[in-house]
This record gives sequence, structure tokens and C-alpha cells, in this order.
Amino acid sequence: MKIAVIGTGYVGLVTGTCLAETGNNVICVDIVEEKVNKMKAGQLPIYEPGLDVLFHRNIAQNRLSFTTNLAEGIKDAQIIFMALPTPPGGDGAADLSYILGAAKDIAKLIIEYKVIVNKSTVPVGTADKVAAVFAANTNVEVDVVSNPEFLREGVAVDDFMKPDRVVIGTTSEKAKKLMGELYAPYVRQGNPIYYMDERSSELTKYAANSFLATKITFMNEIANLCEIVGADVDMVRKGIGSDDRIGKRFLFPGIGYGGSCFPKDVQALEKAAVEHQYDFKILKAVMDVNEKQKTVLTEKVLKYFKGDLKGKKFALWGLAFKPETDDIREAPALYIIDDLLAAGAEVTVFDPEAIGNVKALVGDKINYANDQYEALEGADALLIATEWSVFRNPDFEKMDEVLKSKVVFDGRNLFDLQKMIDLGYYYNSIGRKIIS
Repeated sequence: MKIAVIGTGYVGLVTGTCLAETGNNVICVDIVEEKVNKMKAGQLPIYEPGLDVLFHRNIAQNRLSFTTNLAEGIKDAQIIFMALPTPPGGDGAADLSYILGAAKDIAKLIIEYKVIVNKSTVPVGTADKVAAVFAANTNVEVDVVSNPEFLREGVAVDDFMKPDRVVIGTTSEKAKKLMGELYAPYVRQGNPIYYMDERSSELTKYAANSFLATKITFMNEIANLCEIVGADVDMVRKGIGSDDRIGKRFLFPGIGYGGSCFPKDVQALEKAAVEHQYDFKILKAVMDVNEKQKTVLTEKVLKYFKGDLKGKKFALWGLAFKPETDDIREAPALYIIDDLLAAGAEVTVFDPEAIGNVKALVGDKINYANDQYEALEGADALLIATEWSVFRNPDFEKMDEVLKSKVVFDGRNLFDLQKMIDLGYYYNSIGRKIIS
């Protein structure tokens, strides 16, 4: 098939590249000329494991191309994916201006039937709004489909190529047939394609992310309670995770969720409920708890140092909101940095992929290390904010040599408690006893 993807952000680029991988001819359209030129030259603008192989292969085989010219991009496309940003506005509602603006521009250019696919995460009723834009600006027949993405940063290529499920929201048999043909190669092992109406599809995406955010937040609350009552959250996690009704995933406690999806989607769903006069109490609690959880590590630091961090030096391992990505949107590490700097401390950071993004945001307010051990030199304590694999089995002897004090505040529970006892560390993690 001939496909156009409007927007080359995280979702758009992964979508376009993976669609090309199954033999489709894909043109990705973006308004940023510098970005498009770099992609034409084979430079990926994002870090995502495994994407580079597919990206370069499909460019070389002329199945994946890039342009800033919208008319050129959509001219021959049977299906047009809109993968555009929907940032939260001042009131928390999703901003649809990019999507509706692109719909208007596309409507003025098309001369034959197209399937228009909302790939962005959008509020219930967006497909109707997009359809109204087309109706007002063209007489050409279109079908507007809701096709939410369920890509996890760090494993997005696998998620697209081997999806747990594909959700397609359309009441058009014509669009249903085309979308079914497009996704058939990705579900050959029998994973389902769920067809539903557009509004149900739109709500499915928000409901999925909000439920997962709720599950994470509940476990963080349990971890906080464990510390108070003297229980071990790892034992509790295993005890409840073995229940098939609950499941083992998303039960690891930490310092709050971040990224581009959970914070925005929970907020947008709660706002949508308000607009429909529904008081979504659980989501309000989730947002409140998560905001507080992002600072729980610095609260532990302040307590240990008796409220005085002036002149203290801290090493911070991990900047991305999760491992295997360079995404720092709403990353807990940023909140930790702000708190430490506000308290008069000096901060040196290391992350395998996200340092460039943090430099662009924070600048020279903090120090940047070339590796995890350089970050520890002369530090009064180590703080861990992201569970990168490289941090799980460090050289503790080397750590002992460069750390000023054997003090670790672990926001991701990477280390075994008995091991930290044997090594003689002060070790303060989440929902477990303090080793001192």
C-alpha cells in the first residue's frame, strides 16, 4: 500500500518505519526542514532500540522517504496517518490544534477517496471533529479512523511489529477492509484486531494508560506504607503479583511515572470527565500521589543530612524517565535535580542516552559525567533515578574508591539488601528497610 504519515515525532517515525518494513511505500511528512534533511541523510532524530536497522534498511530499499511538502506526501497515499502532538493546554485538556489544522490542509489537497487515521492520542469525539473539518473543506469522500498506538518506549519496534492487539475504530466497511489488510502482516500469530466505533477506540487508549498509571501509583502508595509499618514491598509485590487477576507487571515501586504518555493522558482523561460533569476521583488521586512521589527521594536525602544540603555534592544516575530511551519528559530525575539545586547542593549526572536532552534543558547548572563512575567522584551520596541495566551490577570496589561516603538513595530498588549490608553501605530504597 501507499501510506503517508503526517508528523515524525516518536509515534510517527516508529509507525512509518514499521509500516515500510512490511513492504508498504511510506512517505513521512514534517514541517521542520532541518529534521527532514537529517532523516533523508540517514540520521535518526530519536533513540529507540532496533529502530535504526529498520530505518536504514527501508530508506536504502526506497520504501521509506521524507518530505516537507504535504501535497507531495499525500498525493498517492491510500491511507494517511496523522501522528501529531496533542500537548495538554493550560486547563489540562488535549490541544487538538495540530490535528485539526493538518486535517484542514489535507482536505484542501485531496482529489480522491482517502482513509484518514488518527494515530495520536486524542479525546473522545476527535474523529467526529476531524470528519467535520473534512466535510467543511472538501467534497471528496473520506473515512476518519481512530487507531490508537500502544507503543512502549524502549520496545516500540517489537510492540508495533508484534502487537498484543490492534484497535481500529471505524463504522465504515470500506475503511475497515483497508485497515485490516494493512495490519494483517502484524497479527499472523493470531493476536486480535478489535474493530469498534470511533469513540470507543479513542477512550480505549486513555483508559489503558490511565489504568496502568493507577496500578503504578497504587504500588507506590503500598511502598510508602511498607516503610511506615516495617514491611518489605518486594515481598508484597510478589505476593499480590502471583494473583492472575492482578498480574506481575507494573507493580515495581519507584519515584513516580513520567514520559510523554501517562502524565498527559491521565490529565486529559480527567479533564474530559470534568467536561462531561463526571467527577473521576481515582484519577485525581493518581495525579496527586504521583506528583508527591517524584520528590520522595529528595525527602529521604534531606532527612539523612538533617535538612542541610549546602555545599554537598551528589551523583545522580539516570535522567530518562525510563531505561532504553532518551525521553526526559516529566522524568522524576528533573524534579530531583531542581530540589537538590534549590537546597544549595552540587549535582553531577550520568545517563547512557539522555544527557544531551538534559543539557539542552538545564544547561550548566549541573555537571555532566562521561560515565557512571566519574559522576561519583567526591560525591557525598549517590541517587538512582532510572533503572538502566548498566546500573544493576556496578563495580562496588570502584564505587568505594571514588565516593566520598558510602551512601546510596535508590529510587528504583536495584540492589539486594543483604548485599548492601555486606558491603557496608547506607542504603535507602523505596518501600524496604533502610540499611545503615
